[in-house]
Amino acid sequence: MKKILMIEDDLELAEILTEYLEQFGYEIETEDDPFKALSILKLKPYDLVILDLTLPGMDGLEVCEAIRERQDIPIIISSARSDVTDKVNALELGADDYLPKPYDPRELEARISSVLRRYAAKTEAKQAQEHHSDFKLDEGAMQISYKGRALDLTNAEYGILAFMIKKEGMVVSREDIILNVNAINEDSSNKSIDVMVGRIRNKLGDKSLIESVRGIGYKLIK
Repeated sequence: MKKILMIEDDLELAEILTEYLEQFGYEIETEDDPFKALSILKLKPYDLVILDLTLPGMDGLEVCEAIRERQDIPIIISSARSDVTDKVNALELGADDYLPKPYDPRELEARISSVLRRYAAKTEAKQAQEHHSDFKLDEGAMQISYKGRALDLTNAEYGILAFMIKKEGMVVSREDIILNVNAINEDSSNKSIDVMVGRIRNKLGDKSLIESVRGIGYKLIK
């Protein structure tokens, strides 16, 4: 169950949102005091923070900055402040999303799901990178290095190799690659995937790293 801390001084709204989000299996805790909220975040683990900007005693932008300085946790701003400057500042300070009030709770749930998926993918990539030290995967720059050498990959080749790194040691089918790599058209043929994998092998300089699994697809060797 994902745990969410909602920093919101409108307790009626917080109650409505809590009741709605609990239907999706989220555990919600609400705190209307930003100072207490920051203290709680030091002591208890959460998967995501929903943060209002208009809070008693401390501006929400300051709270956002304080959270981001201490930990890497998803932050969604939920605010009635409609000034574009607030939105820009919040995102620059490390917020992952900005949802202006009023909004339908369904949109908040969709934003939460989206942000959590992004963080899960980032964590998975980081773990894969740490596990296989020969590869360095930088998703922000869309860059992969092998043994300290940056690989000159097309978008499709980058997507395929990044997917394989995340699934290292597991067999991935050609269909898996087509469905999970955004740079590849869904109408792509198995032969075109084979051609791209062949180019990746050549660029790695070690063709044995990617093993062909007959009739299925490929596996990145540990």
